[in-house]
Amino acid sequence: MDVNDFDFDLPDNLIAQTPLLDRTASRLMVLDPKTGEVEHRHFRDLLEELESGDMLVLNDTRVLPARLMGVKEDTGAMIEVLLLKQTADDEWETLAKPAKRVKLGTIVTFGDGRLKAECTGILEQGGRTFKFIYDGIFYEILDELGQMPLPPYITETLDDQARYQTVFAKERGSAAAPTAGLHFTDEILESIQNKGVNIAFITLHVGLGTFRPVSADTIEDHTMHSEYYHVTEQTADAINEAKAQGGRVIGVGTTSARTLETIASENAGKIVASSGWTSIFIYPGYTFSILDGLLTNFHLPKSTLIMLISALTTREHILAAYNRAVEEKYRFFSFGDAMFIKPSQRKES
Repeated sequence: MDVNDFDFDLPDNLIAQTPLLDRTASRLMVLDPKTGEVEHRHFRDLLEELESGDMLVLNDTRVLPARLMGVKEDTGAMIEVLLLKQTADDEWETLAKPAKRVKLGTIVTFGDGRLKAECTGILEQGGRTFKFIYDGIFYEILDELGQMPLPPYITETLDDQARYQTVFAKERGSAAAPTAGLHFTDEILESIQNKGVNIAFITLHVGLGTFRPVSADTIEDHTMHSEYYHVTEQTADAINEAKAQGGRVIGVGTTSARTLETIASENAGKIVASSGWTSIFIYPGYTFSILDGLLTNFHLPKSTLIMLISALTTREHILAAYNRAVEEKYRFFSFGDAMFIKPSQRKES
């Protein structure tokens, strides 16, 4: 399948640069996966689409202030380091810029030397592994010296760093936010639960793949980068129970979808308590093991994310919906509006 089959024209002015003052004020496009018909709603209307007994699954990962600005210890040249994945004690896989200045053994200092990092490995496309050297608690130092790693298509400054965290963010480790979850407030989550909808949390730390485009010409030749996930026994039992009772499993964001499908596809459609690394690549032709519906934001052209949501319906329906979104001037990407792909499986009454 050709990657260009998932391309569409997106005007730059539709890329949301800042979050709305009210998290729940975004628009919501509701897509019927069978017919391709869309409805133009508001995010607060999501409550009307959910049924008592449904299971809403959210990703509680917390974004690290993972962008560090430092200098080479020997020359004073500026180096930017973006933490992506912890690979060992105090060792991280990162993106370095400009990478050509960072060789094996290069030492970069941050915050007047309070934190140092030695390059221990050369990876593809600007990737570097660093061993960090410091006194004290690493995450406390990172909170003081690091900046929120906004995606490259966001060029404006984020005044409130908390707006790039979900209100339920808990498990730190992501290089980017699970952006479908940014629309929720504590109040709307309470309203959802009051309707009888179950809520469960999984963890998937968003990593390297988020920052890299599909470089292959065909989907089948693309290799996904792995990301760490964790699901507790309590969450696994709750999801399985909801499914057994006829409830629909609805993922919030592609990260939740990928985690659920990774586990369910390996366990006969069941969720089990587990931790590990997933490199699952979902695109049209994939048969879902547990996911019935999905709440998601609007994604980049030719991205693995638009391929994933196309698997829940058809490529034609998704591209038609995206073209409508452009016509109706929806806001795209991390701080943009949302799409709800309705569950195709309805509960028995």
